[in-house]
Formats: sequence, structure tokens, C-alpha cells
Amino acid sequence: MRDTRISLSATALQHNLQRVQHIAPQSRVLCMVKADAYGHGVAFAVRALADTDAFGVAFLAEAEQVRQLTTKPIVIMEGAFSLTEWQRAAEIDAKCVIHQPCQVDWALQHVVQGATIWLKLNAGMNRLGLSPTALLTAAAQLRAVGYQLILTMHYANADQPEHPLNAEQTAVFNTIAAQLAPIQTSLCNSAALIAWPALQGDWVRPGIMLYGSSPFEQRSAAQLGLHAVMTVESVLLAQHDLIEGAAVGYGSRWTAQRPSRVGVVAIGYGDGYPRTAQGAVARVAGQLVPVIGRVSMDMLLLDLTDLPLPIPNGTSVCLWGSSPSVDQVATSAGTLGYELLCRMTQRPTRQYSA
Repeated sequence: MRDTRISLSATALQHNLQRVQHIAPQSRVLCMVKADAYGHGVAFAVRALADTDAFGVAFLAEAEQVRQLTTKPIVIMEGAFSLTEWQRAAEIDAKCVIHQPCQVDWALQHVVQGATIWLKLNAGMNRLGLSPTALLTAAAQLRAVGYQLILTMHYANADQPEHPLNAEQTAVFNTIAAQLAPIQTSLCNSAALIAWPALQGDWVRPGIMLYGSSPFEQRSAAQLGLHAVMTVESVLLAQHDLIEGAAVGYGSRWTAQRPSRVGVVAIGYGDGYPRTAQGAVARVAGQLVPVIGRVSMDMLLLDLTDLPLPIPNGTSVCLWGSSPSVDQVATSAGTLGYELLCRMTQRPTRQYSA
């Protein structure tokens, strides 16, 4: 049997939530479970994150899915896409982020008495959010009909704490918050809540750190006290002894510089492993070995030459988990752990543990 599997640890997910709660003890926690909980499975994540204060999703359909799993508050980060969606969000008791004038209009056309709105400020990221002037006008209109407000924004460079735009965004946000006082605030995603404890506000919005991946290029998940939730494993399918000068894989991208032993692993980009990985490693028999050649749809190749032999076919191979980490593999592929976690396909068997 092709034993390619994804193992998911509820204990690790709960540990990472506890790390958030330890780092931001005065804040309530909105756990992000959008994109199928970053590829981990939303039902699994919602159950494991039962101690959170609320859940965050991207759009209404995700909110409906989460509402079937929990009675906890839900926040729709992209808000409603129409008046009908605004009304439907109210029916399932999901709170919406408002970030553009048409959404303000829908909230005023269909007033949900006593509801809370997350009002988003564009403080310099220039993706979503109302301008400071438009936001102050919207806040007055929404408060006048009875809405409670939470002021929110998103940092463009929280993963680079020294970037000058961070201070500019914070200053704009603080100015608006002062004009709207008293008001609850939410500024911080994973990187920001770690980098700036003084800015954690009433709500923090952890995403990637919950799943055991670091939001920083220069600080590993282990250094942040996070545990890998997802472990991707497969098995050695076959092995070959090569003479010096023999090449392997599509395009003959890797050539043996010495007599070598190559292992074939039953996983490829059809399972979600990145085809662009260059210099990645995998763990076999407790040791890290290089991924070599070009990753194909169903298989990839390892250089096993430096391992003590024999290593039988069927031996387990860890592609990422505690070691190597998903962030290490992502770096070798020129991307982020976020992308690798989200794009794992349904081909590997999924196993869930407490």
C-alpha cells in the first residue's frame, strides 16, 4: 500500500493556542480557521481550539461551515459581498468586518440591533479598509443606529518588525482609536502579537503560529515555542546504487559526484510537496538527507549515500513536521510555510491524534 500520510496533532494545536494566551494574556483570541484551517481541516481545528474566544474565517461559506461546529463567535474577515450575505451572516450570528462603503450601506439598510461590527481601517497596507475620514463617518453612522464597534487593521510588514511602515500604520490607528474612544481594538496577527506586546489590544488574531509555523524568516517555530501540528510522511518505494556521473530524475538535474545510493519516496507535487524545492531535506532513520533532482508528480528522490545501510524499502520518511520543519521546506521552495500547509491535496491519508 502507498503509505503517504498527513498526521495532525490536536495536542500540538492546543499547545500553540496556549502559547498565544501566554504571550497575550490580556487579550481575547480570535483563532483564524480560514482556508480549511490552513489546510489542516476546519472540523479538526475547531474541535481542538475549543478554548479560544472566537473563530475567524474569510467569507460567508466558511462561516456557515464553522457555525455547524461551534456556538462560539465567528468573524468574517472579508465581510459580506452583498446585502443578502449581510442578512445571512446575521441569521447565523456571524460578525462581519466592514471595510468598504457599500458594506456600511448594507449595515444601515438592515440594522441588526445590538450587533458588533469589526470596522477596518486602511492605515497603509492599501488592501482592504476605509480611509481615516471615511471610517470616522461610518463609525458615527453605525453607532447612531446601535451597533457596537471593534476597530481593526492589518499590518503590511509585521514579519519585518523594523520596517518603517509599521510605525506609520500604528500611529494612524492610534489616532483614529483615540477619536473613537472608548472602543475595542484589534491590530495583531501572529507576527505582530509576538513582536509588539504593547499593541496587542483587546483582540489578537493568530493564524500561522497556531499551526506550528513561524511568521518570521529569522526566528524558527521551535525558537518561538511552537509545535508542528502537521507531519507529512511517506515511505521508501525503491533504491538504486549509482556510479559516479549517473544522473537521476526528469531533466537529469542531479548527477552523482561519487558512487551513491538513491532512494525513491512515494510522494510528489500531486500530493502537495513543492516541485520547486531546491536544497530541501527529509528525515530517514533519524537523520536528515538531501532531496535531489526534480520532484515529480508522485515521487521524489533522496541521496541516502551517507546513511548506514541497509535501509529497507518501506522505511518511513518524514518530509516535514518537527524536523525538518515546514518552514525549512518552504524556504527551499522560495515560498512560505502558509502556502505549503494550505496546498496539501487529498491524496495522502489523514490521521488525527489527540
